[in-house]
Amino acid sequence: MGKSVRKVRYKRMWIYIVGSILLVLAIYLIVQGIRCNIAVKEGKERLVAYGAKTANLSYGDMSYVDKGEGEVILSVHGIFGGYDQAYDTCKDFSSDYRILAPSRFGYPGSDVLGKGTPAEQAFAYAELLDELGIDKVYLLATSAGGSIAIRFALDYPERTKGLILYCSAMPCTEKPEKYSEYAGPPAFLCNDYAMFLISPLFEPIMGMKPSTIYSMLPVKDRKEGVILDASVTNPDMARNFDTYQIEALQVPSLILHAKDDKLANYEDTLNALGRFPNCRFISFETGGHMMVGHSEEIEKAVSEFIKDEIYR
Repeated sequence: MGKSVRKVRYKRMWIYIVGSILLVLAIYLIVQGIRCNIAVKEGKERLVAYGAKTANLSYGDMSYVDKGEGEVILSVHGIFGGYDQAYDTCKDFSSDYRILAPSRFGYPGSDVLGKGTPAEQAFAYAELLDELGIDKVYLLATSAGGSIAIRFALDYPERTKGLILYCSAMPCTEKPEKYSEYAGPPAFLCNDYAMFLISPLFEPIMGMKPSTIYSMLPVKDRKEGVILDASVTNPDMARNFDTYQIEALQVPSLILHAKDDKLANYEDTLNALGRFPNCRFISFETGGHMMVGHSEEIEKAVSEFIKDEIYR
């Protein structure tokens, strides 16, 4: 009788424990859902505050921010970006240069042309420049945007004054036998709630603060672009290796990279440097994928690069 009573008590105890854990988990998920909804609403308001315009191009719409005066820097954002990320990357330069910051294919306010290849995205950029009456630009690209910027510089050298790459995707040194057909987050994670829930893991996995999530929301407005980057943009320099004749670049390059970058491999950049003619390279010991803590050094390097090319 005593053993049977103890078994009942143990069973009830475990039911209480498991039930308590499930209750706490349910409350946590509900609270996170509420926080996520608030953050998404604020994210939408933040996007509106940029005052983006929309160009109706031959392939569809492209939204962009266009601010400042002087030499034009065309900012090419990375994955989970948009005109907001593109502009924020260059906002420290906005008092000295004209910043043109479009959303790439599938990102807020921009449609997708054809298969969405880097070549098609570069074409859309050229068409946007025509629409705005801009002849030549400096291309400044981060992360996944590097493929499009490099493609543009190769396809439209007459419209490119210089190529600036921030912790960017880099070309292979030789044609790879194998490469990843999909290089990015799985589609099921590309929604507001899922990304919000896993944001505490950003630092150990990607080296970025969990608060980075607030610049990514709303994710649902970027999902098409994220999947396009993962399946088309990111593998393109490996998949179409022979079409990226980096040694034939006719424009100068400035490449900046942090050694502790967890998303764009620093060693890949070191290996690729020899392929870029007329290239300057600046390395940082720390800073991660976003090169945190080096804004003054970066601003100085970019300004010197542009001034040197102007007076060359």
